[in-house]
Amino acid sequence: MIYEHLLNIISAKGAAYLVLLDPDKLTDEKLFPFIIHCEKSGVDGFLVGGSLIIDGDIKVFIEKIKKTTSLPVIIFPGEVNQVCSQADAILFLSVISGRNPEHLIGKHVLAAPLIKKNKIEPISTGYIIVESGSLTTAVYISGSLPVPRNKPEIAAATALAAQYLGMKLIYLEAGSGASQPVPNEIVKAVSEYCNIPVIVGGGIKSPLIAKEKVNYGAKIIVTGNFFENEDNWGLIRSFAEAIHYKLAVIA
Repeated sequence: MIYEHLLNIISAKGAAYLVLLDPDKLTDEKLFPFIIHCEKSGVDGFLVGGSLIIDGDIKVFIEKIKKTTSLPVIIFPGEVNQVCSQADAILFLSVISGRNPEHLIGKHVLAAPLIKKNKIEPISTGYIIVESGSLTTAVYISGSLPVPRNKPEIAAATALAAQYLGMKLIYLEAGSGASQPVPNEIVKAVSEYCNIPVIVGGGIKSPLIAKEKVNYGAKIIVTGNFFENEDNWGLIRSFAEAIHYKLAVIA
């Protein structure tokens, strides 16, 4: 079970590190060396997908990843058509920061039979979009108002409601290419108010920022388009070391 695997990583390393891969952004020429580099550098798994995929074929993309690595591949869905059997699991996202019924439950009714048919492990996840200083694809596509950056109590109450509804993870999202990451105060408030793991992604552009989020309670860190620039690949190990703080203590 991938969810249990993530919990074990969190227990052993302090926090887990996932890299988000966009089928539209990574060509075959870059995909294989990047996957291998991530695995050697301490990455714990991959998210695949996004709010909008135009040119990429997610099924073929995941097949290529699975041939290259034994690390878990988890779908990060933006649409029902991103459900495919090639993945190990799928984040069953409900956009709980918004009030758009399609993204709270509507799309899920269509996706659920496909997930069952394809025998993919669903991981129910409360998805909270946080104001990041710019209009992100996630906000635009979902039609949801983000939680204000200066209102950690709103994020905490929303996350607690998700926990009480039985969700297994909370995902605090600043958005792909966000100019600002999720504020530490929001990460802290949600982490202290809930007892399910908190994922933080969007706008995390340095190991120091990643370490801050973990220090404030994040249990899973996600980085994405920062590594679309090949010049940044050398920082992946530094990200992993900053996130895996228990290993640093052991060392």
